[in-house]
Amino acid sequence: MKYVTLNDLHVALGAKMIEFAGYNMPVLYNNLIQEHNAVRNSVGVFDVSHMGEFKLVGEKALDLIQLVTSNDASKLSDGKVQYSCLPNDKGGIVDDLLVYRYSATEYYLVVNASNIEKDWNWISQHNTFGVEMTNMSDDLSLLAVQGPNAIKVIQKLTEVDLSVMEYYTFTTGSVAGCEDIIISNTGYTGSGGFELYVWNKDAKKLWDALFEAGKEFNIEPAGLGARDTLRLEKGFCLYGNDINDETSPIEAGLGWITKFTKPFINHEHHKAIKENGASKKLVGFEMIDRGIPRQHYAIKDAAGNVIGEVTSGTQSPTLSKGIGMGYVSAAHSKTDTEIFIEIRDKAIKAKVVKVPFL
Repeated sequence: MKYVTLNDLHVALGAKMIEFAGYNMPVLYNNLIQEHNAVRNSVGVFDVSHMGEFKLVGEKALDLIQLVTSNDASKLSDGKVQYSCLPNDKGGIVDDLLVYRYSATEYYLVVNASNIEKDWNWISQHNTFGVEMTNMSDDLSLLAVQGPNAIKVIQKLTEVDLSVMEYYTFTTGSVAGCEDIIISNTGYTGSGGFELYVWNKDAKKLWDALFEAGKEFNIEPAGLGARDTLRLEKGFCLYGNDINDETSPIEAGLGWITKFTKPFINHEHHKAIKENGASKKLVGFEMIDRGIPRQHYAIKDAAGNVIGEVTSGTQSPTLSKGIGMGYVSAAHSKTDTEIFIEIRDKAIKAKVVKVPFL
C-alpha cells in the first residue's frame, strides 16, 4: 500500500479510506451526494495525488509521443494540454492520459495511478529516440479544485489571471505562497475548475489555504465516490471500466482523439475498425424503470438475449435516476433503443441515450 502526502489529514477529517490503485485513498468524507452537489454547484477539492506524472525531454520528445499516443500532439503549442490514449499492439488501450507541452523539447504526461508502472515500461520500451524520461509521480501532489466557484477560490491565492486561461491550457506560478505550481484548466468532473500540481512539501500549505479561501463558498473535500458519479454524469471514460487493454478507442467513442494523419502503434487496426464499422460500441443509457446499474451487469434485448455488459453505472445524484455506460452490439447502439439491464435476476427496462447525461 502506498500513501499520498496528505494521507494523515484525510484520516483526521474522518474520511473513509479504501485501497485504490495500490494507494490508500479517501472515497468519502461525509456524504456522497453532498460532496457531489458541492462540486456541481459551488466548489470541492479532490486529492488525486495517486496520479502519475512523467517528464519527457529531448529533441525528439514529440516523435516519441507521436508514436505511442493516438492523438496528434503536433497540434499542441506551449501551454496547451491534450487528451489522448496509449494504444497497445493487440488492438486495445494501455491507458488514457493527458499530454502537457512546455516547449518543443519538453512535455509532461499525466497517467492513471493503476497504470504508472505499465505506462512507464511501455513508453520506455518504445523510446528509441534518446528522450530523457523522468518519473515524477512520487514527488508531486495533485489537488483538483472543481466546480463553478473554483476559479474564485484560487484567484484569491494567485496573481496569475485565471480568467484568461482557456480550457485545456496550463501555466506555472505561485499559489498561496507555494512556488512552481502547475495550474491546469482541466478536470474530471465537467463542472469547471483547475488542477494544481504541487511539490509534496507544499501540499498541506496549499490544502489549508484553499479551504480558508473557500469558506464563503462552502468548499468541501470530495472523495473518489463523488469523483466517479460526477465523471459518469458527463460520460467520461474510466480506465479499467469503460476502456482497457482489449477495447479500441474507436469502439469507445474516442475517435476524436484517434488521428490517422500520422502513424502510431497499431494504427492500421483502429483505422480498419473506423472504416468497416465497429461491431460493438460504448453507449450511455438511462434507466426507465427503477434500478441502479453496476459494472458487469448483463445488457439484454427484449427477447432476453445478452447484447452487452455494463461498464459503469450509478444512481445519478443530479438526475435522480439510474444511469450507466456499457458496450452493446452495434445494432443496438442507436439513441432511444430499448434495452434491459439484468439486476438481481430481473430484466429492468432502460434506453440508449446520448452522453453527456447532463
